[in-house]
Amino acid sequence: MFPEFHSENLPKKESAILEKMESNKSFIQSLLQIDKPTFQNFVKPYQRIQTELGDLVTEISHLNSVKNNEESQTIYSRLLPKLSEYYTDLGQNEDIFATFLKIQSTESDLTKEAKKVLENEIRDFQLAGVGLDAKIKEELKQLLIRLSDLSNQFSQNVLNATNAFSLKLSEAEVKGLPESEKLSAKQEDGSYLFTLHFPSYIAYMTYGENREIRKKLYDGYCTRAPENGKLMEEILELREKEAKLLGFSTFAHLSLATKVADNPEQVIEFIDHLGKKAKPIALQELNEIKNFAKKLGHTDLEPWDLTYYSEKLKKESFSYDEEIYRPYLEKETVIKGTFLFLEKLLGIQFQQVNTSVWEPSVLCYDLIVEGETRSRLYLDLEVRTEKKGGAWMHNWKPHFQDETGKTELPVAFVVASFPKATKTQPSLLRPSDVVTLFHELGHALHHLLSRVNEAFVSGVNGVEWDAVEFPSQFLENFAYEPKVLELFAKHYETKEPIPNSYIETMVKAKNFMSAMGVVRQLEFAKFDMLIHMEKPTESRVQEILDQVRKEFSVVFPPAYNKFQNSFTHIFAGGYAAGYYSYKWAELLSANAYYSFVDRGVFDLDHAAHFRKTVLEKGGSGNAMDLFRDFYGKDPEIDALLRLNGIAA
Repeated sequence: MFPEFHSENLPKKESAILEKMESNKSFIQSLLQIDKPTFQNFVKPYQRIQTELGDLVTEISHLNSVKNNEESQTIYSRLLPKLSEYYTDLGQNEDIFATFLKIQSTESDLTKEAKKVLENEIRDFQLAGVGLDAKIKEELKQLLIRLSDLSNQFSQNVLNATNAFSLKLSEAEVKGLPESEKLSAKQEDGSYLFTLHFPSYIAYMTYGENREIRKKLYDGYCTRAPENGKLMEEILELREKEAKLLGFSTFAHLSLATKVADNPEQVIEFIDHLGKKAKPIALQELNEIKNFAKKLGHTDLEPWDLTYYSEKLKKESFSYDEEIYRPYLEKETVIKGTFLFLEKLLGIQFQQVNTSVWEPSVLCYDLIVEGETRSRLYLDLEVRTEKKGGAWMHNWKPHFQDETGKTELPVAFVVASFPKATKTQPSLLRPSDVVTLFHELGHALHHLLSRVNEAFVSGVNGVEWDAVEFPSQFLENFAYEPKVLELFAKHYETKEPIPNSYIETMVKAKNFMSAMGVVRQLEFAKFDMLIHMEKPTESRVQEILDQVRKEFSVVFPPAYNKFQNSFTHIFAGGYAAGYYSYKWAELLSANAYYSFVDRGVFDLDHAAHFRKTVLEKGGSGNAMDLFRDFYGKDPEIDALLRLNGIAA
């Protein structure tokens, strides 16, 4: 039913991709010979062959992310320009475009899904340069190949810089760190190793008492990959050029052509509105931290002190300490409990299966709905040096029906960088790790629960970028629900359930310093939008960032902080002129979440309605229309403010 995932023989995978690109080209030529093309005989097989290629590419890009080594880097870098050329040629193919237009105008009885596929494809052909003269098309093609290569270099430089930095510390230098963090960092020679990989970095920044070491880590983290400054400049120049070639005034306008938001001004208005509400509260929060630090004899608070004193204040204000939760959040128990929660919330079940995996700690499950196996999920959750940092969902295969009527089932990977199990201690999670797990599972469920029969709009495919975070943010909110935590928060040694007082404290502490978090996200979002509304040089990028910080920030970093050089979301991910999506989608998720909470959390009728109107529909309809089908009206900003603990 499901294909096995094999991690060996990368050269063989590379050959398969190269062969598939060539066979696809031949197959498309035969499709174009069809006398009377229809959705069934032309678009269906076209979707299938492109999906088959995408599946092969995902295998290599996934392995390059989770088992990164010299071979994977070389092969992936070698493939990228060829893939970019393939997709650019495809996107500029006038004959395919003309056929799509013809089918759209002649077939009146198409399903909504089929209409959406054609609508998206015709729009994307136009955005790829169909109709431009041959010289401009070629220029656009070379530009996109170069952009693909630059983005890959940007990401690899960040990973290489992260891996290149480490601090070996003595027992005295890890004073203040919880035993579990010390255990994770302890080396065979008795020293403690700290790196810029986020779990290690944030552990020391949160608990490490040695201010000089915190500064060394901070300096290392915020000055990574200085060579990316010039790459960033070239990326922005090429993006602006791409937009102009396609008839858009800026790259920001080009980016929004495929999103729910209408124009950059609308996005900036949304960001500014939230900023006005959040900044006064963020300033109050900062003053609280400063006053608290002053009481402890520290008056000159620097950026590398904030997380440390914030944690101490949180502990004092709420008796809240993330560390005391970790024995109750053992990774395997959390996974089992999360699946129990999803069964109660959405009426879905997960059944573990044995199959080939790329790493022994990877787990695999089949997702079952109403007795029917619907999809497959892989979980790769522990940190490794050869694995890129952070967390993500990677969709491998979508749900669809091919031209013969055969149904293919979806498969997805959820990847995270949680603390590694040691010889003496299992992997113990922080509450924030549980939030991350729920978030990525929200993405996965959006993909895995799809009932859409057209591959290009199934699952997360075809979903507008500023709505793609809606299901993930919706699900992560439940990580703070007492009814949910009671399902799985049990001490890994004694099996005792987490005390109610701990849950109450965690819920109270949830929005601790949340306004500071909101203004930081808004800073990233406006910076991203503004740099894509012009063609800035490296120094101009810094000017824009400084200007945005004056508007939103309550904490100003030192001049040497080059956060932009490792902002992979917008320079090596899909968030260019789209970082605002996190807050935009949070508006939808907050309204949906409270619709469950106000019904007592577990309401299977309401859940079935959510599953059928949102999760099963994937990208087959406009995201805002699907939201209204579920919610019955437009989302209200009050729910977003309530979620962040900000008064309306």
